[in-house]
Amino acid sequence: MDKKWTWVVFVVTTIVLLALDLWLKSWSVDNLQGQPRRVLIEGVLGLAYFENPGAFFGIFGGLNARWILAGLKAVILCGIGWYYWWLPLENKMWFIRVPLILVFVGGLGNLVDRVALGVVRDMLEFLFINFAIFNLADVYVTVGVFSLFFVGIFIIKDFPTP
Repeated sequence: MDKKWTWVVFVVTTIVLLALDLWLKSWSVDNLQGQPRRVLIEGVLGLAYFENPGAFFGIFGGLNARWILAGLKAVILCGIGWYYWWLPLENKMWFIRVPLILVFVGGLGNLVDRVALGVVRDMLEFLFINFAIFNLADVYVTVGVFSLFFVGIFIIKDFPTP
């Protein structure tokens, strides 16, 4: 597969996953805001609307850091995009490319909220532990990061570096 097709995969996957994230956030505003928690899976997963003014898991929520957080996230997203582009065209690099796409889309989804609204819309809640409410973009980032760790430990021992 040549560079062009790796970017087609990147762009199409980004569009689809970003649309899903933004749709769920919009749906949650229309259907969950001001409502009591909805239980999806008893004792496991619920839906409850929450606006997060801070960074991940509400860190820095008391600060008015909208543009600082947005700028930092934009720089990180540019770095991810550059590394994705730089990666060699070997087939095994898809073990790195796919998680990078997930991290990129998750960061982009939350960046859109941060810039457009000043907050990030969260709606997913684990009911079996006391944990922060989160959104689909957070799931993308978490799965992507843990996948990169797994790949680095078990599949590609020496991550390529520029």
